Amino acid sequence: MMIWIMLALLLGMMLVGIPILLCIAFVGFVGIAAEPGIVLPLFAQKTFTQLDSYTLLALPFFILAGVLMSAGGMSQQLVDFARVLVGYLRAGLAHAAIVASMVFAGISGSSTADASAIAAIVIPTMKRSGYKPGFAAALIACAGTIGAIIPPSMIMVVYGAIAQVSIGGLFLGGIIPGILIGLFLMATVKLYSYRPNYPELRHAEGAFSPRAILGSLQTVWPALLAPLIIIGGILSGVFTATEAGVVACLYAFIVGFFFYRKIKLRDLIEIFVEAAITTTMVSAIIAVSGAMGWLLAYMQFNDMAVAWVTTASQSPLMVLLTFAAVMVVLGTFVDSLAILLVFAPVAVQLSKQYGIDPLQMGLVMVMCNQIGAVSPPTAPLLFVTTNIAKTTFDDTNRHVWPFFAAECLVLLLVILIPGLSNWIPRYFLG
Repeated sequence: MMIWIMLALLLGMMLVGIPILLCIAFVGFVGIAAEPGIVLPLFAQKTFTQLDSYTLLALPFFILAGVLMSAGGMSQQLVDFARVLVGYLRAGLAHAAIVASMVFAGISGSSTADASAIAAIVIPTMKRSGYKPGFAAALIACAGTIGAIIPPSMIMVVYGAIAQVSIGGLFLGGIIPGILIGLFLMATVKLYSYRPNYPELRHAEGAFSPRAILGSLQTVWPALLAPLIIIGGILSGVFTATEAGVVACLYAFIVGFFFYRKIKLRDLIEIFVEAAITTTMVSAIIAVSGAMGWLLAYMQFNDMAVAWVTTASQSPLMVLLTFAAVMVVLGTFVDSLAILLVFAPVAVQLSKQYGIDPLQMGLVMVMCNQIGAVSPPTAPLLFVTTNIAKTTFDDTNRHVWPFFAAECLVLLLVILIPGLSNWIPRYFLG
């Protein structure tokens, strides 16, 4: 009974707009205080223990790398390159936004950074070209989810630290699903372009020009090299996924300072402060979730959740489908990070009990988490792009559902075909 009271209190506090950090901290603290047989200092102990992880060291480095890359002009270069690469297609500007998001995903590691950086550059141009603001905001928000799926990924770092799953394996496992999401979003845009209500999607930006592509490569190659260095270093064993964050920071600074000359020494203080604020916010949520997660485990919530999910079927496939469906539905009402932190231990237990590949389970969890980030009414990515597009949330919400369906279809494929998530890591890492 106490478990359901805690979860109802957590949901109610988030629905009325209380910050997720305070929600999780309050519910965890009150739950430990109210539970007989548990001493209150355990709240502080479990909060500290949650952050006492070498794996989580990657988090601040990737956050800093994302800020350095955005400030260093990489996002603008990638958008320009994407427009040259696919702008000649029907609805070329929309396709360019997706391609730019896919490439920037291999640099930023954050869906929020991906969506905000690309939206700030592309949405004003899309509006001038006749695109509906709500359509542009919905498209780039959904494309931004790729930022947490194509490596590197801060969400994968968090999940890997909690679930004790190889972060390098999760990184490599996200390559194919991330590319599939981009292709399915482009296919959705293609279908939109044949509807009479979207005449702006029938236009292309010039013709295909190999010379223009080669000219763009002369300036964009340092940005394109970043994901190759990060992924290649992990594949070759030169550095671990945690060390890759340090390499990404160093590379982002060198490119932004020496090559694009967008970063000045005086800008570093502001860059470090921005990265520190973001790191503090994310780390604080992860920390307090340690106390609440321990309390839920103490109350055997994981066993209860597993028993509930498996009541419909004992088939691993049906269990995974049911679990994913529950995660997507919950993501429409509850903050996606809270869902990840609370249900990651449940995902691990399901994986062990039913022989589900841990990398496949991790990718399913991360994808559900990101689909929840574009699912109204919470939908933080939609709020980011809606504000940039200077339109109403209802306008954006009207256009998001076809893109939402495309991402759910990719999620279904990852569940039905385990090789989409584990072939690359199994091939390279064994």
